[in-house]
Amino acid sequence: MAFGYLSSKTSSSLLKTNLNIALVLTLSIIPDVDLLFRWIPFIQHRGATHSIISALIVFTPLFIIYRKQAVPYFIALVQHGLVGDFIAGGRVQLLWPVTHTYFGISLDMSSLTNQTLEWTLFLAATILMVKMKDYKTFFKPQASNLVLVIPALTVLLPTLLSTPLEVPPVLVPPHVFYLIMFATAILIETHASLVSLSRILKRRITLHPRIGTG
Repeated sequence: MAFGYLSSKTSSSLLKTNLNIALVLTLSIIPDVDLLFRWIPFIQHRGATHSIISALIVFTPLFIIYRKQAVPYFIALVQHGLVGDFIAGGRVQLLWPVTHTYFGISLDMSSLTNQTLEWTLFLAATILMVKMKDYKTFFKPQASNLVLVIPALTVLLPTLLSTPLEVPPVLVPPHVFYLIMFATAILIETHASLVSLSRILKRRITLHPRIGTG
């Protein structure tokens, strides 16, 4: 997720396009929703949802419509399998459905190398988000923040509640950080939406008061 933000932020800066942080963070982790469907025989983890070809098919119309503005989001999606799982997972069907061959270097998730890399990227992403003041934009009420419900409830929370843990204990803090971050943004937008709805209802009642009978 951290590399998804770093790579997307870099590409948006080079292309001089605006970046929706909530959408980028969601796309960077969304391939792992296949974990929810592992009980289905033909659904495999790090399969179709991690494929570069699948990503290209999904993004082709977006490239046509939004052109360079879609590039950072495409990068956020494909980096998950192309970089993250390729390094730590070691079993990614990057070219599904052309081939079901798995690619990767099989770096153990609990290895010191992987843990160091994960923490380095996490700290770099956090520092960049603070330096670029993206956190201010992220925590502003905006409808797009509601998409964070997807990674929060389908990936982050299940991972932290799994027994045994699906991530090494040393990598739990970054997961908790993102979960709290997502939950806060969702609550801020939910509160703002409720306030806005309340104002609309009050305005309608004022414009159309009830006419007494009798």
